[in-house]
Amino acid sequence: MSDYSKDEIKRIEDKWRSEWEKRQVYKVEEDSNKPKYYVLDMFPYPSGAGLHVGHPLGYIASDIVARFKRLKGFNVLHPMGFDAFGLPAEQYAIEHGVHPAKSTANNILNYKSQLGKLGFCYDWSREVQTCDPKYYRWTQWIFLQIFDSWYNRKSDKAERITTLTWIFENEGNAEHPFPNQKFRLPNGETTFIPNEWKAFNQKQRQEILMQYRLAYLAYTDVNWCEALGTVLANDEVINGVSYRGGFPVVKKQMRQWSLRITEYADRLLKGLDEIDFSDSMKEIQRNWIGKSVGALIDFELKTEKSVVKNLKVFTTRPDTIFGVDFMVVAPEHDIVKEITSKERKEEVEKYLKYVESRSEIDRMAEVKKITGCFTGAYAINPFNKRKIEVWISEYVLAGYGTGAIMAVPCGDERDHKFAKHFNIPITNIIGSHYNGTDANPTKEAILENSDFLNGMVMHKAIDFVIGKLEEKGIGKRQVNFKMRDAGWSRQRYWGEPFPVVFRDDIPYPINDSELPLTLPDSNNFKSSGTGEGPLANLKDWINFSPNAKRDSNTMPTHAGAAWYFLRYMDPHNEKEFANRTKLDYWNQVDVYIGGSEHAVAHLLYSRLWVKILHDLGYLNFDEPFKKLINQGMITGSSRFVYRIRETNNFVSFGLRNNYETDALHVDVNIVNDLELDIEAFKKWKPDFANAEFILEDGKYICGSATEKISKSYFNVVNPDEVIDKYGADTLRMYEMFLGPLEQSKPWSTSGIDGVYKFLRRFWNLFHDNLGNLNVSDAEPTNEELKALHKAIKKVEYDIEHFSFNTSVSEFMICANELSSLKCNKRAILEPLTIVLAAYAPHITEELWEKLGHADSILNAKYPEFKEEYLKESDFEYPISINGKVRAKMNFALDMPVSDMEKIVMASEAVQKWTEGKAPKKVIIVPGRIVNIVL
Repeated sequence: MSDYSKDEIKRIEDKWRSEWEKRQVYKVEEDSNKPKYYVLDMFPYPSGAGLHVGHPLGYIASDIVARFKRLKGFNVLHPMGFDAFGLPAEQYAIEHGVHPAKSTANNILNYKSQLGKLGFCYDWSREVQTCDPKYYRWTQWIFLQIFDSWYNRKSDKAERITTLTWIFENEGNAEHPFPNQKFRLPNGETTFIPNEWKAFNQKQRQEILMQYRLAYLAYTDVNWCEALGTVLANDEVINGVSYRGGFPVVKKQMRQWSLRITEYADRLLKGLDEIDFSDSMKEIQRNWIGKSVGALIDFELKTEKSVVKNLKVFTTRPDTIFGVDFMVVAPEHDIVKEITSKERKEEVEKYLKYVESRSEIDRMAEVKKITGCFTGAYAINPFNKRKIEVWISEYVLAGYGTGAIMAVPCGDERDHKFAKHFNIPITNIIGSHYNGTDANPTKEAILENSDFLNGMVMHKAIDFVIGKLEEKGIGKRQVNFKMRDAGWSRQRYWGEPFPVVFRDDIPYPINDSELPLTLPDSNNFKSSGTGEGPLANLKDWINFSPNAKRDSNTMPTHAGAAWYFLRYMDPHNEKEFANRTKLDYWNQVDVYIGGSEHAVAHLLYSRLWVKILHDLGYLNFDEPFKKLINQGMITGSSRFVYRIRETNNFVSFGLRNNYETDALHVDVNIVNDLELDIEAFKKWKPDFANAEFILEDGKYICGSATEKISKSYFNVVNPDEVIDKYGADTLRMYEMFLGPLEQSKPWSTSGIDGVYKFLRRFWNLFHDNLGNLNVSDAEPTNEELKALHKAIKKVEYDIEHFSFNTSVSEFMICANELSSLKCNKRAILEPLTIVLAAYAPHITEELWEKLGHADSILNAKYPEFKEEYLKESDFEYPISINGKVRAKMNFALDMPVSDMEKIVMASEAVQKWTEGKAPKKVIIVPGRIVNIVL
C-alpha cells in the first residue's frame, strides 16, 4: 500500500539513485551493433555557490534526449565533468587562504551531490576534471602538437614543422610568406633563399620558425588587468573593464603565447555552413571572425623627406576612391614619425602623449569625442594625383588592417563627423544621396565627381576599380579578417603550465615522457609584481637548471575546455589522448547543449583544436559539434518588502503608496508566491526581529520583479530545496514546462503544484483508493488506445525537435483522459510509463518494477506509434434545426448520408422540434454537422 506522498517520493528517489549506481546502468561501452548518439552538456565551472534552479535547465533537456535515444535503441554517450581551472578559485585563495585545489575539490563534491539528486543518467566513470594532472597531461600534449605545426596555405591545412624546414632548406620562403607581414629578417628583407636559411644560426632559425608556428610566442599588445594580475582575452573585457570583477583593463606590451587562429578564419567560416547552430549563433561567430573583401591600395606620400615608403590602406569600398578627402593613420603607426613635418611636430607629439593615456578599449568604445592631428604630410590619389591630407586619430588602431584608412566623409558617418569637426572640405561623389548633413553608405548611387567611374552604379564599380589597381600595379584584391590571434598566456597560478623549456630565450618542447608538467605546490597566489604570474615567485621551479628556465605563465581555462569532449570517449587512456577506434566510433557530438555566453571563445577554440587535430591525422572529422542548442536563461523572480522610512515598520504592496517607503529585497525562500511568511522574515535578520507590519486582508503581499538570479537579490533558489518539497521528477518536468528551451523565462513556483498533481494522478492510475497496485490485463478500448498513441506520437516528435514544454502538456492531457476513462490496463499503462521515463525517471522506474520487470526501464523499447488508433471510426454530429443545435447523435463516419437522414428524421428529438412537419431541406456534411431546414 502506497500513496505518492512526500515520504514516498523521497523513498523512491533515494532507492533508485542507489540502485542505478549499484547496477551501473549508465555505464556505456562502444558497441558496433548499435548506432551511437553522443549527448553533451557544456561542463560547468564548479563555483562555491553551487547550483541554483536556473542551472539544471540544459542538463534536464540533455538528460531527456539521452534517455529517449537509449529507449530508441541507440548506444548513448552522456558524460559529465568539470571545467575546474580558473580565476575565481585563485581569487578565493588570495582572499581566504584556501588552496585552489582544495576549494575546487570541495565544490566538485557539492556539484556532484546536487546533480545526483536530479537523477541524471551520466556515466560518471568517464568524469574528467581539467585540473587533474592525468587530464592536463594531454592538454599539454595537444598544445605541443600545435606548437609543432604551421599552416600551409597551399594545402590549406596544418602540417608539421619538419615539412616547413624541408621547404626552407630546398626552396626558401618565397612561396610561403611570413604570416606576420611586419616581421623582417636581420637584413630588413622578408624572403630568403635555401643558402641563406642554411647560414642562419640556431637562434635565428627558431625565431623564423616562430613566425609560422600555430602556437607561437611574441610581443603583443595585451589586455592587462592589474587587479586580477593577468592578461585577459578580448571577450573577457567589457567596456574597458574585466568581465569578472569589473576591474580596469589597459593595453600593455608583453611576451605572450598566442594561437594562430587567423590562419583558420576561412575554414571556421565555411564550417558554419556544415553544422546545425542557430542563425543568431552563427551570426555572432561570423561577426567575430569579421571577414571583409576589398582592395589593398598603395598611396604615395609627399613629405619633407625625399624618400618615404608608400602608405598601404585596406578598403572594402574601392569604388569611393575619388571621394577620399583625407587619410587617417593610427597614432602608434611606425610611419608617423617619418612623415610628420617640422611645423606639425610639437602638435603631433602632444597628441601622441594624449593617446598613450587611452586604452585601446577606450578608443574603440569612444563615439562622442572627436580627436585628431594633421601630420603635415600628404597622400597622392593613385588615379587623379590629388593631394590628400594625412591625419592621425585615436579611432584608427595599428593592430587592425594596415593601421591606416582612406576617409570618405560623404559615405561614412565617422569620417563625416571628423571632417565637419576639423573643417575638411567634403567631396560629394553620390549626388542626391548625400544631403550635406549625414553620410550615406549606399552602394546603389550613380557615381559623380569620380573621373572614369562617372555614371557607374557603385556596387558595380568595386570590381572594376580593383581590376584597374592590379592593372597599374598600385593595389590588389585582398581578404581581411577582424579576428585577431588568440592570446593564450595567463598570469595566474591555477592553470596548466606551459610544457616548454627556455634555452637562450628560445622555447623548446619538453619530452612526452616528462608530461605532465605539474603545477608546483604553492601558497603564494599573488602576482609577482613584474607583470609575470604567481609562478614567477617560485624561483627554484622557474630556474630549475643553470641553462634552462620554465614559463611563469599558465594556459587559459579555454585550453582544457577546447577538447574535453574528446577525452570523454576514452578517459582512462594513459598512452594517448584517446584511442583512434573510439574516436572514430563516437565521432562528433550529436547534440551539444549550453549557454549562449560561450558563443565566441569556447566554441571557436574547440572548433580550432578539432580542425588542427584533424589536419594532423588524429581525427576523421573537423567540426566537433553537429548540433548546438543554447538554452535560455531562467531569471530570478525577486520579492520586495516596503519599509516605511525611519521606522522598522513594513507596509504591504497594495498600501505602499500611502507612505514614504524604501523597497528592500527579501529572500524568496520565505515568500509563498507573493505572501510573506512574517515569522520567517523576523528570524531572517536580527534587524527585523521586532518589525511590525501593515497588512492587506490579513496578509503581507510582496512586490516582485524579474531580475538575474543573484545572491545579492536574495532570489537564489537551491534546487535541493525544491526537490525536498516536491521531488526531483517534479522539478525536472516543471523546468521543462516553464516554456520553450531556448527562451528565457522567470522562475516561479506558482505552477509547480500542477506538475506534482499530474505525477500523483499518473501514480494513481496504477493503484486503487487504498494505495494497492491495481493493474488489469483486460483489452484496452479504442478511446484508451487513442489517448496512448496520441502521447507516443507527440512526445517522440517533441523530443526530436527539443520542444519539451509541449510534451509535459501532452502527458497531463493523457493522464486526465485515462483517469476519466478509469483506465488501469497494462496494455496502456506499461508503454505510457516508457514514454514518460525520459522525463520522470524515478517514478517510472518504480512503477516499472511494480509491473513485474526485473531489468531497468532504460533497457525497454520506446513504443511504436500506430496511426490506426488515431483514426476516428465515428463522429458525434450536432443536429441543428433552423440553425439551432437541438440534439447530438453518434454515427459511423462511413455511414451513407441517406441512412443517416432516415435515422435523424425518425429520432424522438427531431420529431419533437419538427412537430411532424416535412423539412424543406436536410443538409448533411460528413464528419461535421446535420442541419434541418423547416
